[in-house]
Amino acid sequence: VQLQASGGGWVQAGGSLRLSCAASGRTFSSYVMGWFRQAPGKEREFVAAINWNGGSTRYADSVKGRFTISRDNAKNTVYLQMNSLKPEDTAVYYCAADYSSRWFPSAGADEYDYWGQGTKVTVSS
Repeated sequence: VQLQASGGGWVQAGGSLRLSCAASGRTFSSYVMGWFRQAPGKEREFVAAINWNGGSTRYADSVKGRFTISRDNAKNTVYLQMNSLKPEDTAVYYCAADYSSRWFPSAGADEYDYWGQGTKVTVSS
């Protein structure tokens, strides 16, 4: 599967952005989808994930209540709605696909088989 992330940009603190990740290739609904991010000088970290049918989601504590992950299997796309953005959310955001039918999506990067190219989000204070 090939993943193409988009929607990043510059926003002031308190603002919102919506990231999209379009998938092509094998059946999209066969994949758990996740979002990860990597800030300058820091390691990649888990942000959010959603299982194959959207029935189960998982979030990092740092984004709970502010970010929402969703998917549209008919459009082969996963979204990350980011509200109340903070300067510490500044990072390159990556979408990833885990070929799995697990109900509870994994937060471990090693579980994900395919990665997109990343989209940069900059939040100014």
